[in-house]
Amino acid sequence: MKKLSMFQTILLVVFGGLAIAGVLVFSLAIGGGETNTVGAVRIWGTLDQGAFATVLRQAAENNAQLAQVTYEQKDPATYDNELTNALATGSGPDLFVMRQDYALKDAGRVTVIPLSALSQSQFEGTFIEASSPFLTPSGVVGVPLFADPLVLYWNKDVLASGGFAQPPKFWDELFTMSQKMTTKDDTGSIVRATIALGEYRNIRNAKDILATLILQAGGSITARDTTGRLTPALTPRTGNTTQATASALRFYTEFADPSKNDYSWNRSLPEAQKAFAAGDLALYIGYASEDPFIARTNPNLNFAIAPLPQIRNSQSARNTARVYALAASRTSTNPNAAITAAFLLVSADIGKALSTALGIPSARRDIINQPATGNDDLFNKQAILAHSWLDPDPIRTAELFRAMIENTTSGSQLVTEAVQRGDQELGQILGL
Repeated sequence: MKKLSMFQTILLVVFGGLAIAGVLVFSLAIGGGETNTVGAVRIWGTLDQGAFATVLRQAAENNAQLAQVTYEQKDPATYDNELTNALATGSGPDLFVMRQDYALKDAGRVTVIPLSALSQSQFEGTFIEASSPFLTPSGVVGVPLFADPLVLYWNKDVLASGGFAQPPKFWDELFTMSQKMTTKDDTGSIVRATIALGEYRNIRNAKDILATLILQAGGSITARDTTGRLTPALTPRTGNTTQATASALRFYTEFADPSKNDYSWNRSLPEAQKAFAAGDLALYIGYASEDPFIARTNPNLNFAIAPLPQIRNSQSARNTARVYALAASRTSTNPNAAITAAFLLVSADIGKALSTALGIPSARRDIINQPATGNDDLFNKQAILAHSWLDPDPIRTAELFRAMIENTTSGSQLVTEAVQRGDQELGQILGL
């Protein structure tokens, strides 16, 4: 029998018996050689430098192939532009961390792993549902590494003062909670809010919260038609009588309406995460990765974390997550080494170590299915529930979501009008 190349062996170790045939084809397709070293591989991303460096150092001690793999943390505010410029000039990284909402937009930047190497069934059996944007008709554009799910942060003291021993499990509980816990001064101005919903500019996760509500309500934001073309799906199409987006938008903006009894938030208040950390917000919807920052900001804050609320009587629970993958740059001088390093870093042992170091779940089903305790168990379960949608351009769709929300809260458009306008603008973004 012909001796397996080192690259073939690596992938067999990474996926075990799950994808043996596929990875053999893949290793041959990209020309895996008989070398025992990966060589120099530079990785760029926005995730914590210290966590990556520690795990890479430990991994290199056990596997010399990773000795020259380095990671460099970039500023999230400038990451996309810096990456674009570096790739254009040929000075970019070999691997870069790609978030799932950029998978469609940045697909042209990567070396795609063909489906003949890593099939749809192998991909879906290995990685969680929310990883789906990285799986395209032409192949895999990124190897999923982490999943950062939305969760509910709750202030124990504020809820207790309102007579609540537990955070809400269902969204409709917020109506009563808001009426009992929102505190106003003599002028009617909000002093302590119940939950940050209803606005966009001072709610850092507004787009993702509203998108989650739409998906929970059974709706879609984009969808493929019978020809495989990506189309807008914010408004109902023929044969679909649901009004998921309108229902989600109506609920979301309810809490920013001063005429409602459950009025709890407005755009003049501080940014939501800061308000929660200061003790001026009872409930905050944020990502699992925000936990350490909130704890450091106010060590005296008596808070806990709970699952994201669901729609009462819904047949299935659903959440969303930011999924981070390793993508091999198309401009890399050694894509073989880059993809080998990517598969090594998502292997069971190293992937779990990175997940632990960063404090957010792995995107691998087998890792997050392992027993865990406390917040780790909660984060894993929320990641398992997470879904995604295909975002054609995260920056432009963020503006679209802002407009839907603010046109509703300002009263310039009815909810249905705001949704119809958003659907039209989404079509323009998609070039339709």
